[in-house]
Amino acid sequence: MTATTHITGIRTVSIPVDDQDAALRFYSGTLGFTVLRDNPTPNGGRWIELAPGGGSTIVTLEPAAAEVTRGAIGIRFTTADAEAARAALLAAGVDVDEILRWPGVPAMFAFRDPDGNAFSMTETV
Repeated sequence: MTATTHITGIRTVSIPVDDQDAALRFYSGTLGFTVLRDNPTPNGGRWIELAPGGGSTIVTLEPAAAEVTRGAIGIRFTTADAEAARAALLAAGVDVDEILRWPGVPAMFAFRDPDGNAFSMTETV
């Protein structure tokens, strides 16, 4: 018999960024995330934690390594109104796609942060 790891959850999701200050402005200002922590680290960097909409998921903004490829991250944020969320992001100058409306699937659209990381915004049903 082998021992198993009992994973109890996911605490953080890390997003690679080139400029932590610019990313912090985007995620806290444009997306409205709450800053939970912004502390210096011994290596001269910062540990930045944010949470969307009072949720329990924490996002960290970590300096990207040179070999990190930008693109789809696989994170799907949720909103009560995809149309309103898309309009607000467009008004803030965010790069957004059209809303996808497929039968039996929640309305959703993709958008990108200033570092080129791509996310989905999915309407809750």
